Order: sequence, then structure tokens, then C-alpha cells
Amino acid sequence: MSDILVKEYRGDVLENIHRGSICIVDDQGRVRYSLGNPEAITFYRSAAKPIQAIPAFRRGVDVAFHLTPIESTLLAASHRGEQFHVEALQTLAEKIGCTEQDLLCMPTYPLNPDAKTELIWMNQPARRLYHNCSGKHFGMMALAKLLSVSTENYWERTHPVQKEILQYLSLLSDYPMDKINCGVDGCGVPVYALPLKHMAISYVRLACPDLMEDTELEAAIRKICQLMNDHHLMIGGSKQICSTLLQDRNIVAKGGAKGVYCIGLKEERLGIALKIEDGSEESWPLIVAGILEQIHYENKETIERMYDLATQFVVNDNQKIVGENKLSFILKQVF
Repeated sequence: MSDILVKEYRGDVLENIHRGSICIVDDQGRVRYSLGNPEAITFYRSAAKPIQAIPAFRRGVDVAFHLTPIESTLLAASHRGEQFHVEALQTLAEKIGCTEQDLLCMPTYPLNPDAKTELIWMNQPARRLYHNCSGKHFGMMALAKLLSVSTENYWERTHPVQKEILQYLSLLSDYPMDKINCGVDGCGVPVYALPLKHMAISYVRLACPDLMEDTELEAAIRKICQLMNDHHLMIGGSKQICSTLLQDRNIVAKGGAKGVYCIGLKEERLGIALKIEDGSEESWPLIVAGILEQIHYENKETIERMYDLATQFVVNDNQKIVGENKLSFILKQVF
């Protein structure tokens, strides 16, 4: 059963509630804090992207294709299609020997509203390159080339690329492959569902790669997380929660569609996974701020950045404050 995370008031009247579950584990996989149902099954969606990038990095994708750090970071990104994203995507595609026509992603406009408006104003068409998952897809095609297999149908569940990704996801989440549920993500590739607790475990292992016995795997994870911190704007974009959190080098974080968000804390050696039951995302920064405060996270600047990004007030079309979003949860400490 989920719990109420945020209450949305219009005036003094409670208009909406956002329910969900939160699970926080330590580096031994033990639940330290929880709320709602830590065993709730949910899809990773784009929160899986750092894990989906692991097999390519373990095989040296950046060295093999002479990728710059910025180009490499896009393999784990949900970019917003800003100009600096598009430029890096174009050179990434050229270096791995693919074109945007090879992408399964359908043509779309950027998620960044300013970038979208500018393109429409200039009467420019939608492009596959603008899709927020295009970097991940180029990474999958690059992995196919490293595996010496066809890049065609790289999105099919039976393709060697997807099989290898599933193996790493199972390893990091400490969850058996035969129990992992598989669906199709918005961009068309396989997407996996498992208990929230095990999503949190995968993120504590991203934050603490020394937990991995395989030294090559440990090095690949370290590289991915360092890239995400070093080039945080590539992961999301301007004023996006992922990019804002990743400014804190103690954090590895990635969100996914339909309200799922995952965080790893390096020094604290904690993994955090949350799911907003109605699939909304606008409450993420407020909820993350609340979580970090309640576990006494020391970097207050990070918490303040979350509050600055959060939708704390309900604003009408005239930009008048007419209500407020209020945190409504207290984490339950397990031990």
C-alpha cells in the first residue's frame, strides 16, 4: 500500500494528493528507511539508462570510437534537445558510423520548450535526433558493433545487445533474471520492472562500485558516474532535476517516466528509489528535498537547489499564487 507523499492545496482546500512509495537501502542491500511498499513492482523507465550504458563502457566504447567525454555522457542521458545536445549527438553518430535514420526513435521535437518553440518558429521539421533517448539508442548500436553483431533490430529483446544489458541489470539489482518483468519502453526498447527495493540496490552499487568483484565492471561504473557528474547538463538539460542533482559529486541520479526516480549517495553508501503512484514528475524535486532532509544529508546546497527547482506553489494562468504543494510524509527508519 502506498502512502501520501505530497498534498496539493488550492486556497485552503485539498485538491489533489500524490501517493507513492520510497525505499532506501544500505550497501549490504538492507532496507534502512521506507515508506509505502518497498516491494512494489515498477518499471525503471529511463532510470535504467546508466545501467544500460554499462556493457558498452565495459567494452571500451569511448576508446573504440574516439568519443569525447561529452559524447560519451549522452549514452546515459535523457537530453532535452538543446543545441549543445544536438551538436554532440551529431558527432556521436558520425563517430560510431550511424545516422539518425538508423534510430528506432520516431521523429519528435525537443522536450526543452525554448528549443521546440525556436524550431517551430523557423519551420523546421521534427527529427529522430531530438528524441530524449537518442543517445541511449546510439550507445546500443555502438555496443552491437563492439559485439560484432548486426545493428539492425538492436531493440528486440532477443538481440545480443538487449541480452547483455539484462544481465548487468540483474547483477546490479541483485534480482534474478527470470523474475524480472519485461515491457516495451516509450522509445521502443525493452524496459524492465522489479521491486523498488532492488532498484535502490542497483543505485547503491552505482554509487559504490567497489561493491563489484569484477574490476573491469567497477571501472566502467566509475567512468559512467564521473561523466554524469562532470557533464551533468548532458544528462538532462537546463533547470532539470537530474542535471541539478548531479552537480553534487556525491550523487548519481536518474529519473524515468511515470514518476520513478533513483539516487545513489556515495559517501553515505545508500541507494534510494521512489515511485509516485499517479506517474507525475513535477513533485520530484520537492520529494527528493524532503528525503535528503529526513536522512540528514549534509550538503545543504543540494537540498536548497531542490527546493529552488520544486513546484512549491500552485500558480494560475495570470501567474498568481493560488495554492501550495506540501510535503506530507515521514520516512520510517527500519534500523
